[in-house]
Formats: sequence, structure tokens, C-alpha cells
Amino acid sequence: MTINVGGTFFLRPGSICRMAVVAGLVGVLLPAGGCTSTSTNNAAPTSLTEGPKDTGSYPNLNVPPPVAAKQLTKEETAANLAQLKAEEQAQAAKGGSVKAPANAAALNKLAKTHGDDTLKQIEGKCDPALDPSCN
Repeated sequence: MTINVGGTFFLRPGSICRMAVVAGLVGVLLPAGGCTSTSTNNAAPTSLTEGPKDTGSYPNLNVPPPVAAKQLTKEETAANLAQLKAEEQAQAAKGGSVKAPANAAALNKLAKTHGDDTLKQIEGKCDPALDPSCN
């Protein structure tokens, strides 16, 4: 495999003639290929191809834009907030608050020894009682 494939083709005597022939073929074939299409399904919308238009006047930024959806009235907002508060109170009555763990002593012991056990497994000094796949 050679690196100078392009150099041997374009830098020999007559290379200008070859480049002219290639450029001529490309110049003839590309426009002809563009004229053969009759489908307008793939045409880009005119707003994307035309760009900005000069209307001769500045836009009026004082005109409020149209709203996208119907705005809630104050009564609807108050009703929705009342419904949310009622649902919040119902969840709190069911026991939605945070409770203390049932076995806090076991969790504290796990917190103290978990780091050491993990380091032993990582360093290869694993305990078969903790990890059955340990050698």
C-alpha cells in the first residue's frame, strides 16, 4: 500500500490534462443529474430557503403575543391548590412521614463494617462468608 497514490496520478506529465478532463466530467454530470429529478416531495419549505425578508418596517414589540392555552382564573387556581392540599393531608394521615428504622442497631453496625468488608473484597482478601464466589 502506498501513500503517494494521488501524487503519482496528479504530478506526472499530463496531469493538468487529466485534472481538466475530470473537472469537465464533474461539471457536466452534476448539473445534468440535478435536472432529472421531477419529485417535489423532498423540496425544502420556502421559509427555510428564502431567509429573512425586509418588510420596510420594524416589528412592534408592544403587541402581546397570542396565548397558547386558556389561562386559569383565580377561582380555578384556588380550587386546584385546595385539592392538592387535601391530597397532601390525606397522604400524611396514611403515614407518609419518615419513620425510624425498625432495627437501627443492625443498620449502625452495617454502616461501621461495610467499608472494611468492601475493601477486603476489592483487595482480594475476601471473606467466603460475605462473598460465596470468593476463592
